Order: sequence, then C-alpha cells, then structure tokens
Amino acid sequence: MDRIPILRMGQFLLVTIQVDLYDRLALELEADLVKMVSKTGAKGILIDISAVSIVDSFMGRIIGNIGVMSKLLDAETVVVGMQPAVAITLVELGLPLKGVYTALNVEKGMDLLKSKVQIIEDDEIDAANDNEDHLPE
Repeated sequence: MDRIPILRMGQFLLVTIQVDLYDRLALELEADLVKMVSKTGAKGILIDISAVSIVDSFMGRIIGNIGVMSKLLDAETVVVGMQPAVAITLVELGLPLKGVYTALNVEKGMDLLKSKVQIIEDDEIDAANDNEDHLPE
C-alpha cells in the first residue's frame, strides 16, 4: 500500500510528493496530515509538489481542503515547487486554494512558514498582555 511520507521538522510537517497522486492516495494524505497536525501540534505544513506535473480538480480541492483543515487546527499551509502548467490548470479550473500560501521552493516556503507562525505568536502575546491589563487587582 502506497503512502506519502510526512516528516516532522520542529514545529512543521514536511511532505514531498514524488509520485502521481491518484484519488485514494490523495485522500489518505489529507487524512494523515490532519491527524499528524492534531497529534503533534504542528504549526505549519509545507507541501512540495515540484515533482507533480499534472493536477485535476479533485487534487486541487484536496490541497485546498488541507489548507482549510490545518487552519482550523491552528496551522498554516504552504505549497512549494508548483510547475507553471499546474498553476495554469488550477486557475483555469477556478480553484483558489483558500488558506494555502505558495512559495517558489522549500527554502522560501520554510521562511514563509516561520514568518507566519512568528506573526501569530506575536499576536497571541499581545492579546495575552492586553488581557492582563484589564484584570482586577
């Protein structure tokens, strides 16, 4: 049985898709990622699709679903390595990939994830400090 490996790198999960995703494998990846985010408390997912040359509407929806579900679990999603043909196909299919950020390569994607997580942490600290200011003495 095929499985896409999910690697943990600190507070992030890294997925490198090296094979063509058929529907069942894509659904398993979606479920596995959601479970791993929940289990590990990961703050971000980086999905490398540089080896993917063709996507269909189902695969586009799966990537979008991963973004939305991870956001609900307090994690950001970044897709890297998108081929021009894949980008064109997603636009032509009208799939906006809500909740998913994109970057050119893994290095830039990791930088983007780190910045997104830092912004969220800074906002949470600010909110906690604001609440402390309003506590009765």
